[in-house]
Amino acid sequence: MSVSSERCRAHVVMPSALLREIDSRVGQRKRSEFIQEAIEEKLGRLRRVEAFERVVGSVADGDIPEWETRESTAEWLRALREEWEPSCSDAPTGS
Repeated sequence: MSVSSERCRAHVVMPSALLREIDSRVGQRKRSEFIQEAIEEKLGRLRRVEAFERVVGSVADGDIPEWETRESTAEWLRALREEWEPSCSDAPTGS
């Protein structure tokens, strides 16, 4: 989700120790940028959790045999990665 380039002021109240730590890490002049990035990261995590919750249970038990156990899932992923990643023998030798 893109953020509008329109800027607005917001009065935010937080513990003074937190503000001091932000300032010590990024400086007062970068405070707003840091807080904006932190909020964007948190909102992104919340959106991902909401998306996950919407799809939980959408695959019925037993529909995907590779997902039945941790071991079968790990083996399935290993096999997929082997298919996707070029093997060392396929790489140019440089000669």
